[in-house]
Amino acid sequence: MPGNKNKINKNRQNIEMGIAIRNSNPLFAKLEGYIYINDKHTMDKRSAAYVDSDGCICLNQDMLLSPAQWAYAIAHCELHLAFGHFDGEKMPGDWIKDLFGKGEEKWKVSCNPYIWNVACDIYIARFLYDIKFGAPLSAASVMAFPGPVGEERKIYEYLTEHGCAAQYQEFGTASQGVQDMWGLDKPLFYDESRNQKNKYVIAFAYALAYSVSKVVSNAGGHDSGTGKNYTSSQKAAMWFINHYPLLGGLASGFKIIEDYKLCVENEISIAAVDVTCAEIYVNPAAGLRMEELKFVLAHEFLHAGLQHHERCQGRNHELWNIACDYVINGWLHDMGIGEMPERGLLYDENLKNISAETLYDQMVRDLKKYSRLETLRGYGRGDIIGGSKGSSGFRNSGATSLDDFYKSALQNGLEYHNQTGRGYIPAGLIQEIRALAVPPIPWDVELARWFDRHFAPLEKKRSYARPSRRQGSTPHIPRPSYVQGEIPEHSRTFGVVVDTSGSMGTKLIGYALGAIASYAAAKEVPYVRVVFCDACAYDAGYMAPEDIAGRVQVKGLGGTILQPGVDLLEDAADFPKDGPILIITDGEIEDQMKIRRKHAFLIPKGKRLPFRPRGEVFYFS
Repeated sequence: MPGNKNKINKNRQNIEMGIAIRNSNPLFAKLEGYIYINDKHTMDKRSAAYVDSDGCICLNQDMLLSPAQWAYAIAHCELHLAFGHFDGEKMPGDWIKDLFGKGEEKWKVSCNPYIWNVACDIYIARFLYDIKFGAPLSAASVMAFPGPVGEERKIYEYLTEHGCAAQYQEFGTASQGVQDMWGLDKPLFYDESRNQKNKYVIAFAYALAYSVSKVVSNAGGHDSGTGKNYTSSQKAAMWFINHYPLLGGLASGFKIIEDYKLCVENEISIAAVDVTCAEIYVNPAAGLRMEELKFVLAHEFLHAGLQHHERCQGRNHELWNIACDYVINGWLHDMGIGEMPERGLLYDENLKNISAETLYDQMVRDLKKYSRLETLRGYGRGDIIGGSKGSSGFRNSGATSLDDFYKSALQNGLEYHNQTGRGYIPAGLIQEIRALAVPPIPWDVELARWFDRHFAPLEKKRSYARPSRRQGSTPHIPRPSYVQGEIPEHSRTFGVVVDTSGSMGTKLIGYALGAIASYAAAKEVPYVRVVFCDACAYDAGYMAPEDIAGRVQVKGLGGTILQPGVDLLEDAADFPKDGPILIITDGEIEDQMKIRRKHAFLIPKGKRLPFRPRGEVFYFS
């Protein structure tokens, strides 16, 4: 039939275009595996592709997919081989070798092959999502998977525990109930004593190194075929790509610039990083040796990968930069990457195992001591630079942002680094990299949890008081209704201290008060004690939540001293001794506050408190 033939030709054309997309990718073009198109109708018609343990990848030409989807399906099957998903040692549980008759071998499966297949599908789907390759076959997002995604075994355990494997099979390339990995009932084992190795895993390691090497060559403005010599800094960056997986992915996204004139104009003594342009500037006049260059580049890579430019959040930029330098240099010293340069390095053995945020809070107390220290950029200047100096060195199709690339490269680098056992990584650095994968909790959710902790839901009680309900079948028998328990006066309340100084706008105050009022009403808080503060404290007394939200007349708008307002609440005879206090401010307040009760601060995002708070801090935007 002509129509069916045209359909097959269209499918075949899309498959060939998908193979071309795959071949143009520096990573997947180097992977092992034989691709062939099934035209004998032996595959399930609703399955796009499958891969077997012999390395054969079969594509179903009866499926009508876009070229990008075919490229995705091919890459998905190749990664099953590259990640060693057919290896018995990789699979969960035990594998027992039985002999039957004349040397016949059979492997007893102790794990569920179907669940293992789905677990591997989820792991690969997340990998392809992170590198933004191809178009997924399913409209569902792998980011919606609630379980762990960092290791196939942990995904398998989650699916087994919750019994939800079938729910997530859509991340594979086969139809529902059909596996896209054939041969799991007979896993592969390799005898290292006989130099047996998984060639697909080895090919993947080579392909990964080759792909990032090609990217960094392009980012550096040269090609390996041009015959152009690498500078010392570019050679140092290449070392990370070829030998240090943790930072190799980050190295592939940066352009290394060694321009003496540019460094003089921007007062760069040794090195600096512009995370918005994906550029690292190295002063050639600094005369760094190769091992020192490795240390310096690793330092700048971690600034970008750990999102130090985003985590500043209203802090003093130079002081925050110094705190991050101390933490990074301590990690690099423990990891043994390169050698510390003699100048511009901030390192203190006593500041190990501490976060940059905690260290910053300590430094704020002694600004005179820490504000003029020498970084890799110079005295009193941070080596994290903002702004743009030209076109970005990051070569990207636009599918992902720079920040997403930094986080993804560092997370994937950690996983591959751990798999290959390439060296020690401090626990603090691992925790920060893991935290990058966890999206921050919105401030309103955090505030809601704060209310949950302080105000448990009221229990409902039975009551025969009118109105009670009667059943139609027995109207003569009264039935009890459920009503809320009585709330003792002022026993279920909290205090609000509002900064009404000149730096706080009425719109900002109203937004914060509106959020507090809505949660107070939801938690059935009948009254809230409100105090307005500028140079003095104005006691507004107890108010209903709806009054706070709409009909409060803000007073003050003078200077900013909040301690009198806190003292007023803590000393008030009619305010409960266990009543918590919420403080709304923009952070431009006194340097010290003493608050005895449980409390929390609600401040605009990008602002900071001038002291280290003991209570929780919610940053609203």
